[in-house]
Amino acid sequence: MRLLLNNAKTIEIDGPADITRETTDAIVNAANSSLLGGGGVDGAIHRAGGPAILAECRLIVSKIRKLPDGQAVITTGGQLAAKHVIHTVGPVYGDGKHGEAEALASCHRESVRLADEHGLSSLSFPAISTGAFLYPVTLAAPVAISATIEALTGTKHVTKCRFVLFDISALRAFERAAEKLHRLNTTPPFKIEKAHS
Repeated sequence: MRLLLNNAKTIEIDGPADITRETTDAIVNAANSSLLGGGGVDGAIHRAGGPAILAECRLIVSKIRKLPDGQAVITTGGQLAAKHVIHTVGPVYGDGKHGEAEALASCHRESVRLADEHGLSSLSFPAISTGAFLYPVTLAAPVAISATIEALTGTKHVTKCRFVLFDISALRAFERAAEKLHRLNTTPPFKIEKAHS
């Protein structure tokens, strides 16, 4: 599924797929605050990208100690097809009443801002916080899509964002969230183009 934004930018929703194989300028890593690798998407990106990513993460950590929720930093992509990795720390989901949605939205806004600042034109997101951080994907999807649409309104360089989803249930949740967002808006900020199967 593609969302064609009114400002000629696009958001693609794709899956099941492996984010480490993406050819966008950057991929987004759902990191932990230590930036030293972990499980899930984080571990997969570090394994596929090789030691250069961890070396740059260590350098960043030596300056900032740890990365707070909702913030983002950029490193090389190492051996990945993507030239850069943008590391962002999503919120651990509790009950949804402790700023989780705002922190998740910030992950997407900050990642897009950082990509734009570095002159990149495209980036790919996983479903941030929906794995070990327990954010229900049905709640995360509308936040992720809305924040990314908002972030793309002000970009000079970034014209395409992709949500690269690991399994069918996450893919369906993101597609349904996009359709609902389109339906609820009297003047929707995008058109939906469905892939022909």
